[in-house]
Amino acid sequence: MRSRRPVLLTLGALLLATLPLQTGHAASPAGSPDGGVSTRTVAPRLAIDDDFPDPEVLQDGDTHHAYSTSSRHGRVPYATASSPDGDWTVRGDALPDAPAWTGSGGFWAPDVSRRSDGRYLMYFTGPHAASGRMCLGAALADSPAGPFTPTSDTPLVCDPGEGGDIDPASFVDADGTRYLLYKNDGNAVGSPTVLWLQRTEADGTTLVGDRTELLRNDLPSEDGVIEAPVLVRRDSRYVLFYSAGIYTTDNYQTSYATSASLTGPYTRAYRPLLTTASLDGAVRGPGGADIGDGHVYFHGTRDAGGRGMYVGDLGWTHDLPVVRGSRVRVEAESGKLTHATVRETDTASQGKVVAGIDDADSSVELTVFAASAGNHTLRVSYAAGYGDAQHRLTVNGEDAGLVDYPDRGWENWTQVAVDVDLRAGDNTVRLTHHSRWAELDHVEVS
Repeated sequence: MRSRRPVLLTLGALLLATLPLQTGHAASPAGSPDGGVSTRTVAPRLAIDDDFPDPEVLQDGDTHHAYSTSSRHGRVPYATASSPDGDWTVRGDALPDAPAWTGSGGFWAPDVSRRSDGRYLMYFTGPHAASGRMCLGAALADSPAGPFTPTSDTPLVCDPGEGGDIDPASFVDADGTRYLLYKNDGNAVGSPTVLWLQRTEADGTTLVGDRTELLRNDLPSEDGVIEAPVLVRRDSRYVLFYSAGIYTTDNYQTSYATSASLTGPYTRAYRPLLTTASLDGAVRGPGGADIGDGHVYFHGTRDAGGRGMYVGDLGWTHDLPVVRGSRVRVEAESGKLTHATVRETDTASQGKVVAGIDDADSSVELTVFAASAGNHTLRVSYAAGYGDAQHRLTVNGEDAGLVDYPDRGWENWTQVAVDVDLRAGDNTVRLTHHSRWAELDHVEVS
């Protein structure tokens, strides 16, 4: 049977093909169906099972220090652990004295960094008593444990006309130049929201020159809200992490944009880094992220209320981030094809699929990336319409069993899940014809 060409799709089939991809039944390496529910994917773990939103994590020596938005633990709650995956203990309040310019209300999204003089600088968002808006402030301490003391009786950045300013973050470029990132809170006043970059002196509190716009809230899928910027420099690009959506909903997410230049332009990633769906519901509303060495820290909604701090393994492929447990998609047509062809169709991801995987030596070989070694799940998106089909799966040259493709109809792209072991970094996955006929849309790894 060569690659089939459907003559006509019914209206029902067209509608079904445009729905979100289903997770169908899957074959385990032994070949038995498991209902599409993975038992091996390692999701980010809940490290602080308490209200600890917008986490900021700083490593100092052998100790990791975490700070969060105001909660029952204080104005700026503070926690420590011996490692990112260690047991975290909430210690108390790192900013016990309120700055003179603040009024009643919570303090949001602290950022702590070590300055060149050895002191520790905290940025925070506080309630500006004079305007009623949220504005940015700064505080200093001799230790990451604090206590942090406000640097001024006035805000560091405060423009009530643009809705106030929130979510500060520090960034030091390779040449040692220090910058402040933040968001003007246009969402509060029905105006555009922008993520800004502002150069500072080495003290982090003396602003230098004009600010630069990095990203604007102009993407409908982000619910018109972007916030919580964090900037990372890689060898080939700058990576701007940010949160999007409304934090009280499951659509709150973490995404990123990249640029070859510090000041942009920044181009959004094709798909967000962390969403409720990409994590298969293991975390709801993943946002407020901070990036560490090999880890990402972020919050998610707890069933008990509040937002707990999660820790996930972070890796980089071609200077782009990947988080273990969050699905990353690789299009089948991007792989190495043997005795197979690429077919165009409007019903599939990116408008192309691999067809004609019909001979004994027909195969699709893909490179998939794992942020850390161990158990992962591959989800293969396929269509089969002339009976149930099978492909032989190999991972890094080792046989991983047969993948079953139940007949769900052509153009009805369905996913099956297969649990596999991957090494950290790049892995080679090959799907080879075994029985009957199936076409492949993409593979997701989590």
